[in-house]
Amino acid sequence: MGGSTSPTLSPPHKRTKPCEPYDGPAFELKCVNNIRSLAADMPSAAKSGHPGAPMGCAPMAHLLWSEVMNYSPSNPEWWNRDRFVLSNGHACSLQYSMLHLAGYGLTIDDLKNFRQLGSLTPGHPENFVTKGVEVSTGPLGQGISNAVGFAVAERHFAATFNTEAHKIFDHHTYVICGDGCLQEGVSSEASSLAGHLGLGHLIVLYDDNNITIDGSTDLSFTEDVGKRYEAYGWQVLTVETVESDLKDLRAAVEAAKANTEQPTIIKIKTTIGKGSILEGSAATHGAPLKPDDMAQAKKGWGVSETPFTVADDVQKLYDDVSKANDAKFAAWEEMFAAYKAANAEKAGELERRFGRKLPDCILSGESLPKFDFAKDKPLATRQYSRDCIGAIAPVLPELMGGSADLTPSNLTAIACSGDFQKATPDGRYLRFGVREHGMAAICNGLFAYGGIRPFCATFLNFAGYALGSIRVSALSKFGVLYVMTHDSIGLGEDGPTHQPVEMIESLRSMPNINVYRPADSNEMSMAYKSALETHETPSVICCSRSGLPALENSSVEGASKGAYTILGSDIELASADLIIVGTGSEVGACLEAAKKLGESGLKVRMVSMPCQELFLQQSTEYQKSVLPGNIPTLSVEASAEHGWHRFSHGQIGVTRFGMSAPGKELFKKYGFTTENITQKGQALVDFYKNVGSVPDLMSRPFFNSFEGGIDH
Repeated sequence: MGGSTSPTLSPPHKRTKPCEPYDGPAFELKCVNNIRSLAADMPSAAKSGHPGAPMGCAPMAHLLWSEVMNYSPSNPEWWNRDRFVLSNGHACSLQYSMLHLAGYGLTIDDLKNFRQLGSLTPGHPENFVTKGVEVSTGPLGQGISNAVGFAVAERHFAATFNTEAHKIFDHHTYVICGDGCLQEGVSSEASSLAGHLGLGHLIVLYDDNNITIDGSTDLSFTEDVGKRYEAYGWQVLTVETVESDLKDLRAAVEAAKANTEQPTIIKIKTTIGKGSILEGSAATHGAPLKPDDMAQAKKGWGVSETPFTVADDVQKLYDDVSKANDAKFAAWEEMFAAYKAANAEKAGELERRFGRKLPDCILSGESLPKFDFAKDKPLATRQYSRDCIGAIAPVLPELMGGSADLTPSNLTAIACSGDFQKATPDGRYLRFGVREHGMAAICNGLFAYGGIRPFCATFLNFAGYALGSIRVSALSKFGVLYVMTHDSIGLGEDGPTHQPVEMIESLRSMPNINVYRPADSNEMSMAYKSALETHETPSVICCSRSGLPALENSSVEGASKGAYTILGSDIELASADLIIVGTGSEVGACLEAAKKLGESGLKVRMVSMPCQELFLQQSTEYQKSVLPGNIPTLSVEASAEHGWHRFSHGQIGVTRFGMSAPGKELFKKYGFTTENITQKGQALVDFYKNVGSVPDLMSRPFFNSFEGGIDH
């Protein structure tokens, strides 16, 4: 959308692509039309999908995959490959077409199985399903934001590991995106930071087709995108047409590559559904072409009417390109061998990092802080988190991340490294600014790149701003570490706008994510160790603002099981009157209450539960040894009660928003005191004595849920 002032494009450089005999606009158009046809066939076969964007974007894809990008189908994990991100993921039939042509293993049968159960061609790109797909896109704006993470990673690795003789990392990240991606706020956050950082190896091809689902962009999106991106510090180029030849687009890409000081966005005027009777309209966005429309489109394109047919010379071109790219990989391998001979330590470090092998000192826990109950002063768990980062960062150089402008509060600074900035790309600390959603999306890109273990931080309540990207972390199996401080009403005077109530349960209800709420230093060390060992599951580490009492019987080993008994383990389960289970900042008060109830004659066991997800991964035998389910159990957490019904018969939680007041006063008002826990614990015991029996929670199907027949 909108015009822009663009630099004059220099004439295209003479190409050295491996397909010179095929050169020329006529053959280029033939290739583009074969791609259009293949991409349109998939939604027609599935009777659902989005043909319009692939038909309009086919010229961009052809230029990138046949001429511009370096990739190796036989070595898809090549560290120095150009990264490709289809940010408008609904156009995935275009990406699948290119992966098929380029030889990534997608067969014609796979393309015919588009959007079907268990296929390699799902309805939006999924990195864990399809070889060659870097990130899961579909939620608009995520892909272009992930690409910023790729570009950060490339600059960081180049600055850290390249030598004068060996440029191990020297590639670009290419993005195709549409109007929808640029309307989503997450892309604005990430693009703003990309401009600030001067990520010159990031090139975005913007499908400027003036159409959204509702109709023309005139309905809702009339801003000047070019001027916005110029304000971000990007180079903005415009290509008026790609429908007759690709010379202007080629020149624009060359100009983008020549500018290493700024990221580039190329505004490319396209026609959605190019070739359809309905081309240029929203009608081609989200519905397959009708048979008569498909027939006339294929006739106009000059391609076979038979579905899923690619002309032999078009396939030959891509076969030649793939062979040439495999040769580039082989040459890079030779360079890396020479690099390894000259820089054995650096090369070994790269191999370890990209192989996802943690140093022994992390696996053993040797590098993590250990709390000495007799000597150490109790602190807030955000301070214990700071100590963990401080201990891990020097021995785990792939740890890289930062905070959403809350470093003094989150306590996430890396003392052993400086900031990652345009002038200091070897730095490991990222100043994300007040951009929670973009921050999390960039971290997804950092993880997807490989060789980096990203973390990011904000207040727990503002995880709500980042939730869309956190969900993509969990879906994509990206082990991002989320450090979320100020984790309850206990943060105090800032009031209900900052006090999380539902956020912990919201995160716990998400599949494939571990939510930790440590109560002391040992449990915090466990949280970091567990998070780092879990590569395919993101972790949220919730931290208190205020100081907490030390727990005499806490342990890393016990906490690693998600829940463990820290008081009353000498009491036989069968004779126990009550179990109190708590997390984080409430565990101290729960312990005191358990002791008081014990003094009154009750047999009470106290359980700390820093991570529900880890507990549910333990054997049934262990779970019953901690929370048998048939003994009155009271849960205590300064968060929503929802979810605790799986583990407890009674709950002390938060059922309304917080208030502005000192944290201690709020804990008293909301019932998180030793006195109230003692009273409610006694009342729960008395209630079930009067009832005569205790419901067995372990026998309820929701304690351990199952999904029959689904292979994850």
